[in-house]
Amino acid sequence: MKEIKHTKSLCPECLKMLDATVYEENGKVYLRKTCPEHGEFVDLYWGDYEQYKRAEEYGHLGRAINNPRTEANKGCPFDCGLCPNHKSATMLGIIDVTNRCNLRCPICFSHAGAAGYLYEPTLQEVREMMENLRANNPIKTPALLFSGGEPTVRDDLPELITLSKEIGFSYVMIASNGIKLAESLEYCKELREAGLDTVYLQFDGVTPEPYLVARGVNLLPIKKQAIENLRQAGFFSLVLVPVLVKGVNDDQVGDIVRYAMENSDCVKAVNFQPVSISGRIDKTQREAMRITIPDLMRLMEEQTDGFIKQSDWFPIPVLQPLAQFIEIMKEKTFVDFSAHPHCGMGTYLFIEGEKITPITDHVNVDNVLKVLESANKKLEKGKGFRTKVEVVGGLVKNFKFKTLAKYLKDLIITDDYNSINRAYHQRILVAAMHFMDPYNFDLERVQQCVVHYATPDGRIMPFCTMNNLHRENVEQKFAKPLNPDQVTPSVNLEKITGYTAGKR
Repeated sequence: MKEIKHTKSLCPECLKMLDATVYEENGKVYLRKTCPEHGEFVDLYWGDYEQYKRAEEYGHLGRAINNPRTEANKGCPFDCGLCPNHKSATMLGIIDVTNRCNLRCPICFSHAGAAGYLYEPTLQEVREMMENLRANNPIKTPALLFSGGEPTVRDDLPELITLSKEIGFSYVMIASNGIKLAESLEYCKELREAGLDTVYLQFDGVTPEPYLVARGVNLLPIKKQAIENLRQAGFFSLVLVPVLVKGVNDDQVGDIVRYAMENSDCVKAVNFQPVSISGRIDKTQREAMRITIPDLMRLMEEQTDGFIKQSDWFPIPVLQPLAQFIEIMKEKTFVDFSAHPHCGMGTYLFIEGEKITPITDHVNVDNVLKVLESANKKLEKGKGFRTKVEVVGGLVKNFKFKTLAKYLKDLIITDDYNSINRAYHQRILVAAMHFMDPYNFDLERVQQCVVHYATPDGRIMPFCTMNNLHRENVEQKFAKPLNPDQVTPSVNLEKITGYTAGKR
């Protein structure tokens, strides 16, 4: 056993803060802690020590906001937030607009729709949460995700989307199971006209089996119909979101990416979420279900016959040197990509006509980072730096893909939105974000979280503290009685797709 670091974690039983050790053993990384009352807990942290070290090399600290909303009294993570201990600004804001849902999935990190009360902020409360996210200083939150529950059960969702654009969010998304989207093409068009940019579509596999286990019903026909309706409504940036569970759908990661490639006219990303053992889930099956980002990377290489290699993946902060350089050159605030390096990994696939290839076929990522980091250091020291064009020239030497090189040049030099839009059409993001649960909770990761919930009481909370510690208290504080007419109807598969329950 080799100790890697000491951190703080949670007792999965009483949620008290404990000292914890992250260590390597037999090529894997584990987290161990002991509660005086409930005993020792050991959990798999990362499934590959070499990948753990590699990801760590790309880490970058960002900027904390200078207008925290809470004080540091109880100690992190109980002061959320954001409190003065938090080290990163909000890159993606989330607002839960309801806890109602038209599904009762066996796996749900938020336990949505099963609380017995109604949590559904008013339009004015949602407005105030949006304004609070945009008030972050110096980096205003650029992107917003409406979540729940199932946000499409709210009748005023289109109005909320339009309002979010008026308030200043440049990119607006919803997280949806796709049921209402599959029911109505006209509704998809209404969301598009309201200003919705993309849909985070729950998508657990390409066969019925994963849905039967994770969702309790075969939703695959609904997913396909939702994608078709969204395509016809003019969406071109859908994100497929598989909750990855060992023994349930880990044999389909390659097929899910292939499905995205086959639908690349409207699907532009796959964001795998390794299962979090929190909310509504059978915690006794934790070890059987646990899967980590390096496990996904290995499976992806195996299931794509080496098309997407483990070495093609990079952590989120790999983009921070580019973001910093753009900010300096443009002399205006740019978003930080300063998530903890062990929170997420990803890679890009580039599309040239009918040919799709991984980013490492076109870009020497490490050389690009060296160019950017050298330039940033000189600029920070106030040394003269010749011209933007010369910098771009040094970067373009490390690009083989002409369209991507032109996109980088336009992004740095001209603020050409059309060039950004063209590049977006010509790539597929394959990524993974592993949200924590009380078993693998690492306080160091929480303090660098860049995905934050806004709450009606004026706070902004890191994703993993909201779902592990604060959700129930927040919802109950603003809860209302759940009337019978507010209970959402069950799924009617036959009405939507012609699929008959029990048949495949």
